[in-house]
Amino acid sequence: MLLIGESLNVISTKIGRAFKERDAKPIQEEALFQKEKQMDYIDINLGPAKKDGHELMPWVVQVVQEVVPDIPLALDTSNIDAIEAALKVIKEVPGKSHIVNSIMCRPERYERMVPMAAEYGVDFIALMWGPDGLPRDENERAALCVELLYFANEAGIPNEKIWVDGIVTPVNIQQPQAISLMEFQKMIPEMSPGARSTCGLSNISNGPPEHLRPILNATYMVMLEKCGMESVIADPLDEQLIAIAKGNRQDIVDLIYGILDGNDPDLGSLSDEMRNYAKTVNVILGKTLYSDSWLEV
Repeated sequence: MLLIGESLNVISTKIGRAFKERDAKPIQEEALFQKEKQMDYIDINLGPAKKDGHELMPWVVQVVQEVVPDIPLALDTSNIDAIEAALKVIKEVPGKSHIVNSIMCRPERYERMVPMAAEYGVDFIALMWGPDGLPRDENERAALCVELLYFANEAGIPNEKIWVDGIVTPVNIQQPQAISLMEFQKMIPEMSPGARSTCGLSNISNGPPEHLRPILNATYMVMLEKCGMESVIADPLDEQLIAIAKGNRQDIVDLIYGILDGNDPDLGSLSDEMRNYAKTVNVILGKTLYSDSWLEV
């Protein structure tokens, strides 16, 4: 599983201040930390950046590439001018492509941004957020996917340079959407051969108590991987998630895959750690009604 580090983000107090004050040190420290934690991509998230994004994004890109020139970047802001300004100065990473994160399935967005991605030869994340907002199910996701990828193909961008993001939603308020995304993920190879995939993984745990977020994130990552997910945008501080993503906890993967294949384990025979993962799978699948105490039941 490829990991896109999410923590070079304006919502972080330290990083947000560094962006505002043009203080390169905290930004470069974070970039180096993400390299140490084996992030495959670094996401630079400015948020809306309406006022000075066109100046800030290229500056941040240059600051980051001074210390980690070998890691591709994901440029993340709703300010299209900021994205384009960064693409004008970003340095290539041999054998890899930078990513525009993201292009919504809305004509007013993709009609401008897709040609820009084509011009600069970068990949982009195709976000399944349409004119009516979040799709209701996997079929609506599929319709949006076909629309956006067709437009990109017509602009000369092959599926292999498009990362489909079906959108992760919080499990505590939209439990069925977790299953819908898994079903959509399974549809991608036939619907869009060669297309890649990613998601904002931490959204699954947005709302539950902090101590429950890591196990939700890690469990759902493995569930999505079984459905074909190639990458996740994730927290570089989560050591367990990184270990699982890099293939160092095959026992957890085997347990979750087994449950998804219909082989429910005897919970009493499992260690406390493995029992918690099994319980979390059942919560995400909707077999257990969500509550903040699901691990204690």
